[in-house]
Amino acid sequence: MQTTVDARRSLLLVVDVQARLAPAIDEGAAAVENNRRLLQAAQPLQVPVLVTEHYPQGLGATVEPLQAPMAAAGATVIEKIHFGATREPGFLERLRGFGRRQIVLTGMEAHICVLQTGLGLLEAGFALAVVADASSSRTRANREAGLARLARHGAEIVTTEMVIYEWLERAGTADFRALLPLVR
Repeated sequence: MQTTVDARRSLLLVVDVQARLAPAIDEGAAAVENNRRLLQAAQPLQVPVLVTEHYPQGLGATVEPLQAPMAAAGATVIEKIHFGATREPGFLERLRGFGRRQIVLTGMEAHICVLQTGLGLLEAGFALAVVADASSSRTRANREAGLARLARHGAEIVTTEMVIYEWLERAGTADFRALLPLVR
């Protein structure tokens, strides 16, 4: 069993960081910023990116600060109506098509859509790393409960910097020098 997050084996899944939801999120600006950092790191390291948008007609599109890094990373955006993305028709098949068994999961809200998506990913046999500082809820208590439940079911709880450094694996490379501003 692999315990580190590996850029060659992982996929970044950003759940519902949307315009009408983000302003109500506890420490939402920090979560958006950490999602931006992960998206920027994913692109040069060739980590595939999926982004979900829950009922975008009501909650809006993904927040503007993530739009450019999503485009640069070649992110695929998937609309959903189920709280757990894995329940959306065709989602798991699309995810499996990337050939990555390790999912780096972020997003909003940690106790609803992130939680249900994460549980579905674990049930489907994926290794799961949930990025605590890139995931949040409207209240801190709900965020903590969602992350704790995911951990109890086998998810690794990590931080943005943990993921970026594990994706990089070592210092002294061109990728390290390019991504160093993201972790300073």
